[in-house]
Amino acid sequence: MRQLDFSSLQTTAPLLGDSSGFSGGFPGDFSAAPSFEVPVTDDFDGFQKEARDMVKSKKGTTTLAFIFKDGVMVAADSRASMGGYISSQSVKKIIEINPYMLGTMAGGAADCQFWHRNLGIKCRLHELANKHRISVTGASKLLANILYSYRGMGLSVGTMIAGWDETGPGLYYVDSEGGRLKGMRFSVGSGSPYAYGVLDNGYRYDMSVEEASELARRAIYHATFRDGASGGVASVYHVGPNGWKKLSGDDVGELHYEYYPVTPETVEQEMVEVGAA
Repeated sequence: MRQLDFSSLQTTAPLLGDSSGFSGGFPGDFSAAPSFEVPVTDDFDGFQKEARDMVKSKKGTTTLAFIFKDGVMVAADSRASMGGYISSQSVKKIIEINPYMLGTMAGGAADCQFWHRNLGIKCRLHELANKHRISVTGASKLLANILYSYRGMGLSVGTMIAGWDETGPGLYYVDSEGGRLKGMRFSVGSGSPYAYGVLDNGYRYDMSVEEASELARRAIYHATFRDGASGGVASVYHVGPNGWKKLSGDDVGELHYEYYPVTPETVEQEMVEVGAA
């Protein structure tokens, strides 16, 4: 009977802690458990919190969405910041989940981008399995359930799911703690208080698409003007019965001079130098 030769598969390297295979041996005993010093503090939980806050980047953004008679209007800025450092001015914070649904990005960029991609995959699989598109309610609940299962693990997500389904327009807010809210208008991010001020003042349900687009663009501009962590380009999307469409993408610096044009001041009296007598 033929026997197989396994001698070539056997390793000749020494086991961990066995220094006999090396001429000089290892300095110290690698088989012992590693030791480290514990920080000297009376409040260890507080120390851990301060350490996490020290290495955690402060983020900022402005996103908004609202429902009106012709669908959902979604807008966002494009600045990515890490504390006081502006890392990018061209981040795409409105993510296309499918041709009839959009998601906004606030919080950690990697977390939002990954879970929106993941949600897009699950929505497509639902469509293939059930022969119809998933509803906005179902997609937002799916994302909330996923994020709830990861709560307490460091995710940073504050997103709005906006879209159009068989029941009409839908808008939900979902966060990384698994919270989920249905509403007519939301704004998320460090610039949201300023955006809410413009939205609450100018919002009407019976607005036209042009009026709603201008309101969303103006709200993003005013938020970027007051919030240092928001800026870049104000992008505006409209979601209607035929799907989403990007309406505009304007640099907020140019919008400033559009809303507040500089007019040359007239000189009342020109001073003329009088020559010596």
